[in-house]
Amino acid sequence: MRRTDSRFVDRVAAGRRLAEELTGAGLGDVVVAGLPRGGVPVAAEIARALDAPLDVVVVRKLGVPWQPEVAMGAVGEDGTVVVNPRIVAQVSEPEVAAVTARERDEVARRLRAWRGDGGADVHGRTVVLVDDGIATGATARAAVAVLRARGAARVVLAVPVAAADSLEALRPLVDDIVCLLVPDELYAVGAWYDDFRQVDDAVVRELLDAARTRRAAGTGHAADTGGAAPTDGGGTTEESVETSAGPLPALLTVPDGAAGLVLFAHGSGSSRLSPRNAQVARMLQGAGLATALLDLLTPAEAGDRARVFDIPLLAGRLLDATRWAATRPELADLTLGYFGASTGAGAALWAAAEHPARLRAVVSRGGRPDLAEERLPAVRAPTLLIVGARDAEVLALNRRARAGLTCPSELTTVPGATHLFEEPGTLEAAGRLAVAWFRRHLQAGGQNHGAAAGRIP
Repeated sequence: MRRTDSRFVDRVAAGRRLAEELTGAGLGDVVVAGLPRGGVPVAAEIARALDAPLDVVVVRKLGVPWQPEVAMGAVGEDGTVVVNPRIVAQVSEPEVAAVTARERDEVARRLRAWRGDGGADVHGRTVVLVDDGIATGATARAAVAVLRARGAARVVLAVPVAAADSLEALRPLVDDIVCLLVPDELYAVGAWYDDFRQVDDAVVRELLDAARTRRAAGTGHAADTGGAAPTDGGGTTEESVETSAGPLPALLTVPDGAAGLVLFAHGSGSSRLSPRNAQVARMLQGAGLATALLDLLTPAEAGDRARVFDIPLLAGRLLDATRWAATRPELADLTLGYFGASTGAGAALWAAAEHPARLRAVVSRGGRPDLAEERLPAVRAPTLLIVGARDAEVLALNRRARAGLTCPSELTTVPGATHLFEEPGTLEAAGRLAVAWFRRHLQAGGQNHGAAAGRIP
């Protein structure tokens, strides 16, 4: 999950920002489902970016009779009812029944108005469930139940803004959560948008029709690959896994005959779905290396700026992931590399100072190795520092950090690149440097830099 300190212009802008996080995340055979009405404009932008089918999950909030904006539960299109026990206990049974009957009728009306001749088949597929924001989470819970009943293999919840406690309550119900903004106080979802005007039925139907027309025209090809370019590795398998640290998901890709494994530690404000890290990971996969893109914080922790910059904590989670990899039969014998971006580079080097078994190399892209300054002399794995030539401040920090390294190391700049490597061709250049470094140190077998006493198993 990602936390930012900004607002959204409108739902379309929020959808485009979510799409940036999801594109290249390797979601596979995916359907994007919006929660009407407000979630549909957000979902439409994601579906367009992924070239995926757009559908709706029709769910209605069950409002408290005397305060309708407060949800005591929700009812879904298949009759599923989810209630908030604490709130519904304050409402009489006849009142709950009356509200439920009324909202069931509204669900049926909306199904006729929006979906028409039927929705997308979600059986066995990944569904990205989208809303414009989450306050209590009652509607999202009902929607997840509907999707599970319809046979969805995985449910990824994607929202621009949400209350932290609601996300934590939803975490066990879904396979993944992508959220851009987790404010300390939500107040109301609309408070985080400049334009939060009501979305009417005609707009929902128009967006659904436009998505069907686009799909029928056969534009693009990303739907077959989850927006990711195919790798050259062949025979790859992708799955979501959890580390022994708890509910910390990872995206694991293991090409046939993989010669090594690279664990990714993302930077502040990002997640394992980082499109930049995903692009580098695909390049590594094409070179015959397995990759695992990791989240090192829970959703609640990701909303705490102190945790985001707690390098020892992040390094500890990376070491947990290293131990987890050692328990996987397909990974246990692979040589190991760490790839860190921004603060993730500090965590990778801090963890490397513990001399993990099989660790052969570390790569930092636009990293903050200075955040691990006190541990740098203990790092033994060969380390490559990649910095944008136009990222003057970070370049100076990397030069100082390299002076503290006693292991084999190189500092390489990418011409024309700033901190995020957004300029055309610069991320590819950084990826090629990482591929060459890891191939040199992982595939060659090399010295066992983890052989010293005190290494982790």
